[in-house]
Amino acid sequence: MAINIGIVIALAVVWAQSPGVYTAAQAAAGRAAYQANCASCHVPDLSGRNEAPPLAGGSFMNTWRSRTTRDLFELMQATMPPNAPSLNVDQYLAITSFILQSNGMPAGSQALTATTAVLIGAGAIVGADPSVRPGPTRGSAPTGAATPPAPGTRTVTTLGPAGQTVFGEVKNYAPITDEMLRNQDPADWLMARRNYQGWSYSPLTQVTRDNVKELQLAWVWSMQDGGANEPTPLVHNGIMFLTNTANVIQALDAKTGELIWEHRLPPYAHIGAATMRNIALYQDNVFVATTDAHLVALDARTGKQVWSTVIADSAKGYTSYSGPIVIKGKVVQGLTSCDRFGNDGCWISAFDADTGTLAWKFNTIARSGQRGADTWGTLADPFRVGGETWIAGTYDPDLDLTYWGIAQAKPWMRASRGTTAFDNALYTASTVALRPNDGTLAWHYQHAPGESLDLDEVFEKVLVDAGDQRLLFTIGKPGILWKLDRRNGQFIDYKETVFQNVFESFDKKTGTPTYRADIIEQETGKWIQSCPSTQGGHNWPAMSYHPGAGLLVIPLSQSCMEISGRKIEFKEGNGGIGADRRFFEMPGSDGNLGKLAAYDVKTMREVWSREQRASFLTAVLTTGGGLGFVGDLDRVFRAFDVKTGETLWQARLGTSVQGYPMAFSAGGRQYIAVTTGRGGLESPRMVPRTLARELNYPSGGNAIYVFALPERR
Repeated sequence: MAINIGIVIALAVVWAQSPGVYTAAQAAAGRAAYQANCASCHVPDLSGRNEAPPLAGGSFMNTWRSRTTRDLFELMQATMPPNAPSLNVDQYLAITSFILQSNGMPAGSQALTATTAVLIGAGAIVGADPSVRPGPTRGSAPTGAATPPAPGTRTVTTLGPAGQTVFGEVKNYAPITDEMLRNQDPADWLMARRNYQGWSYSPLTQVTRDNVKELQLAWVWSMQDGGANEPTPLVHNGIMFLTNTANVIQALDAKTGELIWEHRLPPYAHIGAATMRNIALYQDNVFVATTDAHLVALDARTGKQVWSTVIADSAKGYTSYSGPIVIKGKVVQGLTSCDRFGNDGCWISAFDADTGTLAWKFNTIARSGQRGADTWGTLADPFRVGGETWIAGTYDPDLDLTYWGIAQAKPWMRASRGTTAFDNALYTASTVALRPNDGTLAWHYQHAPGESLDLDEVFEKVLVDAGDQRLLFTIGKPGILWKLDRRNGQFIDYKETVFQNVFESFDKKTGTPTYRADIIEQETGKWIQSCPSTQGGHNWPAMSYHPGAGLLVIPLSQSCMEISGRKIEFKEGNGGIGADRRFFEMPGSDGNLGKLAAYDVKTMREVWSREQRASFLTAVLTTGGGLGFVGDLDRVFRAFDVKTGETLWQARLGTSVQGYPMAFSAGGRQYIAVTTGRGGLESPRMVPRTLARELNYPSGGNAIYVFALPERR
């Protein structure tokens, strides 16, 4: 339940305070309702995580002390939970009461109502720490309640016992070798975005522009509900390996959808958004990064655990939302939720595929004594945070380099995090090229030095050869398509794909952007306009490269925002995003939040584009049949002509189409698979929920849909 404080609310300040504006019974009920509906995002201790802001403590009070209890209640009632506001009035009032209590406002004999409008700052203990609760005074919560953890830590509420729940065996499993990863069987899909180059392209040709209109549902499988369902199904030799939210891994017969085995890895729980974007296959194992920052190897034949190792200390708030890739016997994995002051930094790490032994770590946040340390100015090491890697990298076997995107520094805005306009904050908002043998840095390119609006550049790196050029393409939230020489990181070209007003200019030789003056001179508490918004001109739904057409097909988004940085208390456990936002439609978009466009890799010219009201929430899949596939918020999954963008077929699915579509072949028949899902703290869900409220979808429905042409008899 992520409160978007930026939604514009009419502030009706009413000085009608009486001793206690809520009852102890309301706060007690609110504690239970909060744990059930809000804690997975805002954390049980109300300290917040990622795009879910803190609901207690100094950061919360800096934002809310001049607003009223009615404002807080009405905002939650209108927007929370993010999947669909669905609680009753008493529950919203109870949660509001619990938040007030957690910030030091005492209970009383008068119940909080929907019309109560008391200044929050007038009745609260300003700067109350969420780890400190009022004692057992009259009207307070009953004694005996569990003591909440310190800020930045996490309590996990499990969904049930973990372990293997379905036992079976994959017959005739063939171990996956390095050569198989480099040169895949066309029938398979063995890794994130299918190949090391990150193309999201299948060479299969059975489904074509001429017959795609005959596609029909072959089978559907309901998945673990809850959390943010954004997976990449993998297929090897007719077996599908599928990651669900809450760390549930399954093997299914890819022709029929029959379940072979299931393993619910600990913790069987929704942690934050609970996103698990991909898994990896190598030799006899399936490799899974769990949402509590562990890396686990499962036997691909049986689902039994082979080994488990720690990526980072989950007690410090770390998670793992990206999955791994395997390079020459090493499992390379990113890290997320590196946003809390006092943590150990952030890194990319590699583990031995046979044993799980740590091979190397590359620190994405430069700290004292490390290369790039001076780019954080005078900020002390405990307050240098962010730099997550929540999208799996790519790899060039010939150059023997792996390429990863690094997210922004935290808090989002420079004024909040204590750096200046001259502090680039390496290696945030960068592409890094690492040597997979030892994790050393070959080169880096910082797309937005000192990035300061949550317009980060963490997304997919697509490797393309054009004549003698060895190119890397990437696009981040500013909507800038970058073309780099992947041998050395040298800037070649860029293309603006959506309207942007953040950068005034780009250096023609280096590509370095220049921010608008008001962004450079920002102060906390002052609103700054930004196009695109934090939804991003591009976000996690990946682009696809079609080698036959020489085109990159990219899902884009069109929205803008005003953003205001909060004043952050520099103490352990604080940090986070530290900003408020309010969203509005992008000028010139005619209200179309979604854009799908194709770009020529040689010229960077936009070849075609299609716009629509609903945002695109899947990666793009292209195929050897000249087709592209993409899904959107409004439940539509469509096939289009890669060369023109014309829709050739579409189907309406059970809920929003969300994840990474893929193609495979089993028994000589080509299949197209895509997942549906809900949830996600990310702005791709938040912004449409704010700006396109007429788009409705069910509150559940995580599933995988598999389509094929009719079988010929």
